[in-house]
Parts: sequence; C-alpha cells; structure tokens
Amino acid sequence: MDLHTWITQQVENIRLLALNATPHQWQDETSPEHGFRVGTKGGSDWVAFTGAIDDEPTQSAADAKHIAAHDPDAVLRRCNADLRILARHRLDPNFPHETVCYGCGTYGDLDLSNVDNLNDCPELLDLAHAHGITPDILTGLDRPQHPRPAPRSERRLGLGDILTATNPITTRDVPEALRGPRWKP
Repeated sequence: MDLHTWITQQVENIRLLALNATPHQWQDETSPEHGFRVGTKGGSDWVAFTGAIDDEPTQSAADAKHIAAHDPDAVLRRCNADLRILARHRLDPNFPHETVCYGCGTYGDLDLSNVDNLNDCPELLDLAHAHGITPDILTGLDRPQHPRPAPRSERRLGLGDILTATNPITTRDVPEALRGPRWKP
C-alpha cells in the first residue's frame, strides 16, 4: 500500500463514521439542569451529555463546543475536500513509465516533474500528517514502482520480436539459378 492508498483509507473510515452519525448540524447548550450537552439543532434528542455546570469553565464546556463544531456535515465536507486533493495528486498518466505526481506540476522545457515519486508529494504528506501518519507507518508504506511490461506471451508481438524469431537467411541458401556471375558465397 502506498501513501495515496493509505490516506484514501483514512478518509473513507472517517467519512463512514460521519455518515453513520446523527445527521443535521449540531449545537452545544449550557443549562443549569442539563449541564453541557450536545445535540442536533431543532432536535429533541441530545446525543452526548458532557458534564455539570459549576462557576468556572470546565473541560466539559470545551468538549461540548468541540463536538458541536465537528458535526457530521462539517466532517463530510472535510472528507470531500481531502478526496478532491487526492484526485488531483495521483500518478501522472502522461508519464506511464514514471511514478511522478500529476498534481505537483512540471518545470523546464522538458516538462520534468516537480516530484519524482508520488510518496514525496508535499500535499499528500500534509494530508497524511492531518490523518495521523507516524514515521513508522510512512517508512512501512510501499513506494509506487514503474509499471512492469507484460510477459511476452501476454502481449502483441512487435517487429523486433518477429525478426528475432525467424531464422536468418544466409547466402548459401540462395538457389544456384538465382546466383549471378559475381556471386560470393
């Protein structure tokens, strides 16, 4: 699995969690009888109770505000943005024998890629950092490799294959009737 695949799996896991959560935009509410709680706007069901109110702001208040700010709709928007970045930063189809990043662009007259390997793409590395990649995970990932050509038995024969497959013609194989007066065997 390469870096692009790893990030895609992380985004899809988060996306599934958000899709399975209670829909609608969430809000936090502070009240003496309920304390700090989080629920859906306009809904009667509160999905998380985070603590009681006292005179000083508590960690529970910060937790409630954090949970409400990261409602499923907001998480899905972030996942869609990550997937769009992943769609841009992928293997470049214009370089079928290279493992360069399509989204990082090119430089110079020869249109050389700015990134030689997709795993070195700064955008993908930033996304991976946001999804919790560690140096151990990063070193354990595969680096995209050049595509290997199909074995000869599975591909069409080219002119070189045909020419090397035929027996060479030698001068001694020419019939005598075709040999001219200056014939050299």
